[in-house]
Amino acid sequence: MIGGNRVTVALGRGRAGLMLAVQAGLAAGLAWFVAHDLFGRPVPFFAPIAAVITLGSSVGQRLRRTTELVIGVAVGIGIGDLIILLIGAGPVQIGVIVVLAVLVATVAGGGAPLIVQSASSAVLVATLTSTTEQPWTRFFDALIGGGLALAVMSVLLPINPLTVVSRAADPALRAFTDGLHDAAKGLAAADPAMVQGALERLRAAEGTFDAFRTAITAARENVAFAPARWRTRGALAQYVEGAAQLTYCLRNVRVMIRRAQTALNDAEPVPDVLPASIRHLGDAVELLRQEWDRGAEPVATRERALRAASESGRAYQEGVGYSGGVVVAQIRTAVADLLRATGIEYAEATRQVRDAIGWRGRPHKARKRPGRSR
Repeated sequence: MIGGNRVTVALGRGRAGLMLAVQAGLAAGLAWFVAHDLFGRPVPFFAPIAAVITLGSSVGQRLRRTTELVIGVAVGIGIGDLIILLIGAGPVQIGVIVVLAVLVATVAGGGAPLIVQSASSAVLVATLTSTTEQPWTRFFDALIGGGLALAVMSVLLPINPLTVVSRAADPALRAFTDGLHDAAKGLAAADPAMVQGALERLRAAEGTFDAFRTAITAARENVAFAPARWRTRGALAQYVEGAAQLTYCLRNVRVMIRRAQTALNDAEPVPDVLPASIRHLGDAVELLRQEWDRGAEPVATRERALRAASESGRAYQEGVGYSGGVVVAQIRTAVADLLRATGIEYAEATRQVRDAIGWRGRPHKARKRPGRSR
């Protein structure tokens, strides 16, 4: 069984890397063809090298950073060629080449990808190539390879942005679900340590949410520059429009869990329906993951989220302490955030939450303005 699981995992990794492998092969082949057959370069090995470096280093990155990689490779090769032409090769020259490459990349305002690729490409030129070729030829080889890599990844054979975003969303939403379920178990068992563990789990999930947001940004650029992927705009919109609301939901849930732990530490009453409400909220997040993955309207997510709101209203009626009241309020706010993540407008989400907890027709309390008395 263990061996079978390893094979399954390995096959999954292979499927995930297949598109990158095909992109790299296509870009490398095209780079050699253009540089060798169209421009007459006898041995343009820097063209396919630049293409592969660009594709391999830019997976999941934004177009600007990928462009930096292309420029970095080309600049490093150009500086290496120039220094070798002027003062020859050797350890001192290698040091000078790296210093100049890093300085040029830094002055140009490039980030870490440009600086690293510029320096490493310069070293490659200084250590592995001869000085028999004309100056700047390898610089143009690198521009050809990098440019073709951009064309392949953006236009000719772009990775499906919906697949990228879905894979990034999956661990984030699973961690969110698990954190809520663990918090519900800890509250039901009156175990503050278990609740604390759930909070730490959600804090650790911040990295997965960052990756999710980064994937969305990259996917939006991919769709914009790749006509072949324009048809995915509709399905991708669910993730794009819902990501910000999920971030708000996560923040509110973390506040809710901290107050749940305080309620336990203060020995406040905890009605059974309160942890049940948190569990339903976790179920709603899991349903959202599934429905987004299928590209379905998140109807089940909304129903389960509103059930969580309804159960929190029952908990309030049965009686909670001060921190328990904060927990109830945060559940309702998190439910509204989750409803908005499914595409419901703010006013409608608020109305549905109020209806779910039995506040239909109940007027909102007027807020007291600072500096004025009533």
